[in-house]
Amino acid sequence: MFSSMIRGFIAIGIAIWTMPVYTHHSHGNYDLTQYVDMEGTVTEAHWMNPHAWIYMEVIGENNIPTIWALEGGGLSALSRKGWTEDSVKIGDKISVRCHPLKAGTPACLFGFLKTADGTEGEYD
Repeated sequence: MFSSMIRGFIAIGIAIWTMPVYTHHSHGNYDLTQYVDMEGTVTEAHWMNPHAWIYMEVIGENNIPTIWALEGGGLSALSRKGWTEDSVKIGDKISVRCHPLKAGTPACLFGFLKTADGTEGEYD
């Protein structure tokens, strides 16, 4: 009986250890039914997991600058699409198309990015 329990625990341990774990947060805070198109200057670029982030200054109404936080994809997904850590640098002029936050604050979920040299593609 004792050996049956040990075998059972070992089997459960192996099953848990080998089971793939897929977790991800929701994008429910973004309005995925609309896009916002913007141009601006990169003020920060963070090439990191679980998501890359770019912060850019956008000149809005009455010439008032606003910093937007732009959430990109994970590094492996971005790399597969040809993006690298050096694709976007501080001071670069970029244009983006992204899903805005439902709350209306200056942040969005990337859709597309166009760099100053004309490189264009999906950044999510």
